[in-house]
Amino acid sequence: MLKKERYRHFVSHFATKQPNAETELHYNNPYQLLVAVILSAQCTDKRINQVTPALFQRFPNANALAETTPDIVFDYIRSVSYPNNKAKHLVGMANMLVNEFNNEVPANIDQLQKMPGVGRKTANVIASVIYDAPAMAVDTHVFRVANRLGLTKGKTPLAVEKDLVKNLPENTIAMAHHWLILHGRYVCVARNPKCSICELTHFCQYYQKHVKTKEISLTVDK
Repeated sequence: MLKKERYRHFVSHFATKQPNAETELHYNNPYQLLVAVILSAQCTDKRINQVTPALFQRFPNANALAETTPDIVFDYIRSVSYPNNKAKHLVGMANMLVNEFNNEVPANIDQLQKMPGVGRKTANVIASVIYDAPAMAVDTHVFRVANRLGLTKGKTPLAVEKDLVKNLPENTIAMAHHWLILHGRYVCVARNPKCSICELTHFCQYYQKHVKTKEISLTVDK
């Protein structure tokens, strides 16, 4: 199957099955999403959603967060991964948001990446979720699923990002980010992907090469 056909099948499936897919992080405004995404690096959304209510109550805006110290923030996020670094990043991010961006979360990828704790993946999440920009954030789920399906052969997150942005219809890019994440989180998991319940096996390269071929071999051996 040609790559173009794979993309067509991918978009057609999810546009029908999950037309309104969205992030599982809980937030009420751009500031809260930015905080949540920074915290979510190498941590589950479920854990972040347990932590952020108290954090947002104590620091409802960037001004409040900028006026505190990393030590105080640490007490609210101690259960997430790398809490020391993330506490410093959050306070640094808030200061820059207040002093350089007039309390407005920027839409520009390069400007977003100037803030502590904001790498390209986080910047792309903000741009796509808040501003509906055609940006593709590549986390471990997106990287794994896109490669397994055969949408890309990219060896780095940036290569995968460029391939997906190039081949997906522009109006689906922001949504496709969520499609790939959710599929990777609940079906195409890292270990023992749930191919038996997956509805994408008819065009999935991983299934064709590693599962179907094995099933055929076992049948022949019998």
